[in-house]
Amino acid sequence: KYLAIDYGQKRTGIAVSDTGGSMAFPRKTILMRTRAAFFEELPLIEAEATDAIVIGLPINLDGEESLTTRQVRNFSKSLARRTTLPLFWMEEALSSYEAERDLRDAGRSAAQGRAVLDQQAAVRILQSFLDQPEDK
Repeated sequence: KYLAIDYGQKRTGIAVSDTGGSMAFPRKTILMRTRAAFFEELPLIEAEATDAIVIGLPINLDGEESLTTRQVRNFSKSLARRTTLPLFWMEEALSSYEAERDLRDAGRSAAQGRAVLDQQAAVRILQSFLDQPEDK
C-alpha cells in the first residue's frame, strides 16, 4: 500500500492506494500552518498501514529544477529522517492543473475544488506511479 504526498508550502495533499496498489484515492489535505505541520501528521502514515511513500517531484516542463523542486527535496530529507519506509519520487509536471481539470469535469466549482485540489493532485501523482510498468 502506498501513500502519496503532493507537498506545498501552504497545503499538502495526501492520497493512498488500495492494498493491491492499483488504485489511488484522496485522503487528506494538511494545512501547512507551521514548518512542522506535516510532521505532526505522521501517525497518518502508520494508520494507513503504508508500505512506501511516493513524493511528487515538481520538474519544469523544460526538465529544469525550480525553487519548489529544491523545497520538496529538502522536505523529503526531513521525512526520510522520521520514517524507515522507502521513499519514491514521481515527476509531477502539471499535476495540479490536471487535478483542477478533473474536479471541474466532476462538476465542482473552483471554490468547491479548492478544498480538495491538493488531494486530487496527490491522487494524480500516485496513480501515475502505480501505472508505471513494473520494470521501471
